[in-house]
Amino acid sequence: MSYFWIAIAAIIGYLTGSISFARVIARLKSPGTIVKMIRQQVPGSETMFESDAISATAVRMQFGTGYGCLTAILDMVKVAIPTFIFMHIFPDQPYFLIAAAFGVVGHDLPLYHGFNGGRGESPIFGGLLIIDWLGVVITNLVGWLLGMICGNILVLRWSGLVLMIPWLWFRTHNLWYLAYIVFVNIMYWYAMRREIRQYFQLRDAGEEPTQEDIAQLWGMGSRLGNMLDQYNLLVLFRRIKR
Repeated sequence: MSYFWIAIAAIIGYLTGSISFARVIARLKSPGTIVKMIRQQVPGSETMFESDAISATAVRMQFGTGYGCLTAILDMVKVAIPTFIFMHIFPDQPYFLIAAAFGVVGHDLPLYHGFNGGRGESPIFGGLLIIDWLGVVITNLVGWLLGMICGNILVLRWSGLVLMIPWLWFRTHNLWYLAYIVFVNIMYWYAMRREIRQYFQLRDAGEEPTQEDIAQLWGMGSRLGNMLDQYNLLVLFRRIKR
C-alpha cells in the first residue's frame, strides 16, 4: 500500500466532501439566500429545538421536500463517485474506504465554508452504497422493523447505521472495513451531539415529544411519526389484550 495514494484518496475525498450542496441548492433556488439554522418550537412546550447543521434537512424545511431530497442525493453522489473510482482502480487496496471516510469529514467540516457543515448521514450512505449496497438494504430493513416494534422513529432511522458495524466485520473480517465503519459512526454521532443532547434534556424535563413531534423536528415527515404513535407493534399488542 502506498502512502502517496493514501494521501491522494484522503485529499480527494475531503475536497469533494466539502462541497456544500445545501448552500448550492439554496443559491440556485433563491440567489443571495442562505440556509437558515433549524429552530422550531417543541409542540406542547415553550422549548426551542435548534440545529445549526447546513444539511438536506435544513433545505427541506426552508425550501420544501423536493429540494431537500435533491440535496440529499447530491450529498450521497459527491462521496459515492470518488469511492467508486478508487474501488475500481485499486480493488485490492483500501483507498476507496479512505476516500469515503474523508468525504464524510469534508461534509461535516467543509474547507470552503469555515468548517461549518452538515451531520454526514447522506454522505455516509453514499459511500456505503458503493462499498456494500446489500448491507445498506438489509441493515436498514432490520432497523425499520426494530423501530416499528418499539415505536421509536429514531431507532428506525439510526439502527441501520449502527448495524453496519457488525455487518461489515462479519461479511469481510477486514480491519480496514471495520475501521472505516466505526470511524464514520463516530463522526456522525459526534456531529449530532447537540441535537441528541436536546432530546435527552426534553426527556429529563418530562417534555418528551411524541414520535410525530420528533419526526417533524428532525425533518422526517409527521405522517411516519404519527403512524409509529398509533400502530407500532407494542401499541397493537396492548389493544389486542384489551
